[in-house]
Amino acid sequence: MIRNRKSKTKSDNQQLTVDRELYSGLIRLHALHHAVQEPIFGLGMIEELARHGYRISPGSLYPLLHGLQKKGYLRSREVRNGKSRRTLYRATPLGRKALSAATVKVRELFRELMEGY
Repeated sequence: MIRNRKSKTKSDNQQLTVDRELYSGLIRLHALHHAVQEPIFGLGMIEELARHGYRISPGSLYPLLHGLQKKGYLRSREVRNGKSRRTLYRATPLGRKALSAATVKVRELFRELMEGY
């Protein structure tokens, strides 16, 4: 059986880049949202984001989390379990305020986006 496989063109790759740029803010908000609720860790967030249709690699997620930490929105701590270690991230008070402000903006945008539907 021969399967038709559409090869990716340069414009397809550019579209994927645009999508990543477009969705990166949503991914940041998603991570911050979960970090407000409970401590998060990289692999857990990758799995959570996948449930929502986002495909993100550790090489993309960890710099994103580090960026949120650098801005003061997240704090981290290492937890050891035997030989393994995991970095847990939790929202700071500044991160909670930022998420609250972003929620107002997202709600406003959502209403505008859904007006025509």
